[in-house]
Amino acid sequence: MANYAKTDDEVMYHVGLSRKMLEGATYALVPGDPGRVEGLAKALDSNAKFLACHRDYTSWLATLSGKKVLVMSTGMGGPCVTFAVEELARIGVKTFIRIGTTGSLQDDLNIGDVVIDKAAVRLDGASKAYAPIEYPATADLDVTIALRDAAKELDVPFKIGVGVSTDSFWPGQERYDSFSGYVIKNLQGTMKDWQTLGCMNYEMEAATLFTLTSVFGLRAGSVCGVVAKRTDSEAVAPKEMYALGEKRFQQVAKRALEKLIAAD
Repeated sequence: MANYAKTDDEVMYHVGLSRKMLEGATYALVPGDPGRVEGLAKALDSNAKFLACHRDYTSWLATLSGKKVLVMSTGMGGPCVTFAVEELARIGVKTFIRIGTTGSLQDDLNIGDVVIDKAAVRLDGASKAYAPIEYPATADLDVTIALRDAAKELDVPFKIGVGVSTDSFWPGQERYDSFSGYVIKNLQGTMKDWQTLGCMNYEMEAATLFTLTSVFGLRAGSVCGVVAKRTDSEAVAPKEMYALGEKRFQQVAKRALEKLIAAD
C-alpha cells in the first residue's frame, strides 16, 4: 500500500516540500544541478516561483498549460535521486522528466545534440536496493514518445537509445583525466564495450530514476544535452556549446510536457 503524506501540510524531510506547497502538481522536471532549476522553471513560466532549498533539493513551481509543474534538483548520482522520487511520490508527483547534460558515446551524436534515453544500463548502486539487477531500467513509453515528438517538432537534432548510468564520473566512465589518472583493470576497455553494444551516452541518474518509477507504478523519461563527445576526447564542451545543449533540452522538455498535459 502506498505511503502518502499523512496531511497536505506534512513537509518531507529531505526535499522540504509538502503536498500543499505543490498546489496539485503531478509533473516534475528533475535536473541534477540546483543551478539549473530557476532557469528551467522560468523557461516554462516567466512567473514561476521559488519554493524551497534544502540539501541538494532546490525547487520552483511553474504553471504550464494550466497545470502546476514542479522543477526540482536531485543532486548528482543515484542515491540523491532516491530521496527525490520517494518523497515527491508521497506528495503526489506521478511523472518525472530528467533533464541534464551527458557525454555521447557514438560518432553521430555531436556536442549540442539531445539524447533521449529509453532505457539505461544499471551501473549505479542505489537501484539495486529496489530491484534485482535483472530488472530492467526502462523509461515510460508515453513520456519517451512525447520527448521524441517534441524534438522532431522543434527540429532539434536527437537520438533515442540506451544510456549508461554510472556512480563515478571518472573511472566509472573510463575517464583518465582524474587526479590519479588510473582506471582499475575491470573498467579498462568498458567504454568500447558500451559503444559496440550501441549505447548512446554516459550519465549518472537515469537508471535509478527509471527503476524506482517503474517499481512504484509511476512514469519517467530523460532528455539530456550532449556536452562531451567521448569518441573525440574526455573534455567538456566550451561554454557556448554547453549553453546550446542546455537551451535545446529546455525547449524539448517544455514541448513534451505540453503534449503530456494535453494527452492526460
